[in-house]
Amino acid sequence: MTGIAVLGSTNMDLVAYVDRAPERGQTVTGREFRTVPGGKGANQAVAAARAGGDVVMIGAVGNDEYGHRLRENLEHSGVDTDLLHTAEGPSGTAHIVVDAKGSNAIVVIPGANGVVTALGPGEIAAIAAADLLLLQLELPLSAVIEAARAGHAQGVRVLLTPSPVQQLSDELLDCVDLLIPNEHEAAELSGHTEPHAAAEVLLSHVPAVVITLGSKGCLYAARGSTAVHFPAPAVTAVDTTGAGDTFVGALAVAIGEGRPVPQAVAWASAAAALCVQKPGASTSMPYRSEIDAA
Repeated sequence: MTGIAVLGSTNMDLVAYVDRAPERGQTVTGREFRTVPGGKGANQAVAAARAGGDVVMIGAVGNDEYGHRLRENLEHSGVDTDLLHTAEGPSGTAHIVVDAKGSNAIVVIPGANGVVTALGPGEIAAIAAADLLLLQLELPLSAVIEAARAGHAQGVRVLLTPSPVQQLSDELLDCVDLLIPNEHEAAELSGHTEPHAAAEVLLSHVPAVVITLGSKGCLYAARGSTAVHFPAPAVTAVDTTGAGDTFVGALAVAIGEGRPVPQAVAWASAAAALCVQKPGASTSMPYRSEIDAA
């Protein structure tokens, strides 16, 4: 079984479903409200565990009711939470508006995630023992860089989702084996809106990149080879929240199992397509048997 360490955020998603998202200064009436366990780190951990990975979650939750629910959700999906610390104060929250087309807009309040500024010996050891390390940017950058350096030094494959997007230092990028931005993040990081052009720029910093393109699939590019576009399965999206994290979690499992890139990407794309057909983030993530059957 593929060993995966995830350093990242754990948030409670406060999701409002609307026919049309409000414009600035406008109020609209929603159709439904839900609280759903989320956070990019926790989402990727759940996705990887459900896809068959042996996953340990590194991060923090608050000592509030959300914190209890977030921990229980991870454990219910088979994620090891021994390194998910409990901090004083509130857990992180994400305030999400989902429109009738399944598109979303998100505001994240870090809460307990903000206390994860450095790693202890236990966290370093867990990373060193893993096959892959999954990172995002919803935790303080100091911890992300420390984890990337620790993984890289031990030969652990480091996968980075650059979200929320920000300019990244060479200190971090030099430790990344695979960068997985969406098309908007790739454009901001590279200065190019066209995915092939963006990938070419990003490959000057990392060995390989997968740019996710929503309903248009994804683009895989690696140094020394021709970029390949993979179309997405044709499905009707209900809620795209968590689709990217589902893709990353499943992709990590497939890579860890030694699958060729085309097969790994196709399998991860099938997982993401299953995710968008249900509401919510972690609650909509498929299990391995569902992905295999898709």
